[in-house]
Formats: sequence, C-alpha cells, structure tokens
Amino acid sequence: MSRAVEESNRRMLRAKDAMDRAYAEPLDIPALAALAHVSEAHFIRTFRATFGETPHRYLQRRRVERSMFLLRSTELSVTEICFQVGFGSLGTFSRTFRDIVGESPSAYRARGPLPAVPNCFAMAWMRPSSFGEARGAEPN
Repeated sequence: MSRAVEESNRRMLRAKDAMDRAYAEPLDIPALAALAHVSEAHFIRTFRATFGETPHRYLQRRRVERSMFLLRSTELSVTEICFQVGFGSLGTFSRTFRDIVGESPSAYRARGPLPAVPNCFAMAWMRPSSFGEARGAEPN
C-alpha cells in the first residue's frame, strides 16, 4: 500500500471516529471534510470508497444502532430517543429506522428487553449490515 493511500485512509478514519464520537450532534460534510483535510467532494468519494457507504448513510446507520439499544434498554419514548440520537424529526427517524432494521421503532421495542449476553456479542449480532439491507425485508 502506498503512502498516499495510507494517509488517505488515516484521514477518513479520523472523520469516521469523529462521527462515532459525536453521532448525536449536528455533523455536516464541510466540517468532516475539513477534519480530514480534503475538499467536500473528495471527502464523500473517498469515504464511500474506503467504507462502502456515504458519510450520510454511515451516520444514519450509527444513529439507528444507538436507538436500537435505547429502545430495548430504556423507558424513553420513541420521540425522545429520536432526538437524543441526533435525528431532527420523528418522521425521518421512523422511515430511516424501518429502512435499516426492517420494522418500526415501536415494533422493535415490542420484542422486549435485550437478552443478558456480553455487550460485544449483542451489538455485533444486532448491528445492521449496511444502509437499506434489513433482515427479511421484502424488496420495494
């Protein structure tokens, strides 16, 4: 691997780490691109090439992952969780959640509390594979 590719990967990881840490905060492409020291267009292209999805889709999936945990481990309302994980509207949250998970947030919560297993195993098992690939969801 060339030095240029290594440096590019390091820059994308820096932005991805920032997204992981601050997923609930408003994040925009200009700020993330500046963090990676590249132009906005280059950032989007390179992030997608490196991680297999756009920064926006990655951030949405990260927010949904966190909401999945909160839905089954807290008594917070769906609306409270929606805003706590960084979505700006309940409609967008519900639509995105359904696209990624394959069911509504309320239906997901109705499954009951999370099983008592090591967190690393539970998170790996429940993590959506990528944006729009809900398990068992029928194609549109």
